[in-house]
Amino acid sequence: MSRQTPEPTPPSPAKGPVNSRVPDGDNRPRLVCDDCGFIQYDNPKIVVGAVCLQDDRILLCRRAIQPRRGFWTLPAGYLELNESTEAGAAREVREEALANIAIERLLAVYSIPRISQVQLIYRARLVTPDFGIGEESLEVDLFRWDDIPWDDIAFPSVHWALNHHRETAHLADFPPFGNPDGATGNY
Repeated sequence: MSRQTPEPTPPSPAKGPVNSRVPDGDNRPRLVCDDCGFIQYDNPKIVVGAVCLQDDRILLCRRAIQPRRGFWTLPAGYLELNESTEAGAAREVREEALANIAIERLLAVYSIPRISQVQLIYRARLVTPDFGIGEESLEVDLFRWDDIPWDDIAFPSVHWALNHHRETAHLADFPPFGNPDGATGNY
């Protein structure tokens, strides 16, 4: 008696949200699964970060990753699932600058539609003077206002946050800022 090898099963057609169409009750194309009706919503990414102070100096990181590798930025990055925005900002500072911070308050909420981002930037202070170079940083340092490398700042929103921080440095309470008038985050 011989055993026959079964014929290989051809791959099944792709399943899941693969067809782009406007679902019933919606107003824009979405990826939809025609088998089960699942709709995949691609929504903006949330970025969290902080303007961190030690005395009168601001913590900045020189980026070791793209985009804008080699340029200076605030410690910031994408919010993780199941993470509060404050915890995410503190985590990003630990990852990029090996520093621990105390969040003081929300400084700004910036909208960057070109890259589908919403950025929440906090005002914070270093808990200890200790910091270092994290995996995503080439260099980390504290800068007095006049020593900030303005021509080498990575993103428009970093300029905004630094200036908004300076405007409110003497205030305990203020409403969060948004994009400066007409600014969209384009270079």
